[in-house]
Amino acid sequence: MPSKIIEEKGWVQISDESAIKEVVLKIIEANKQSVQDFKAGKDKALGFLVGQAMKETKGKANPGLLNKMFLEELKK
Repeated sequence: MPSKIIEEKGWVQISDESAIKEVVLKIIEANKQSVQDFKAGKDKALGFLVGQAMKETKGKANPGLLNKMFLEELKK
């Protein structure tokens, strides 16, 4: 079964919003300077934060969802 192989290999993409939000908040907390950079207009800081979240989730988080959630949190 392909789905079983995908799961065994750890290739499942995380699209659970609550799990991703937890990672987003953790990354924001750990990277205050990047948050300040983003709020100062440095759009590359968002890419850095998303990259950190991808590293944290070993590349399994849905990147589109990460971007959306980071933007929502950073605009608060």
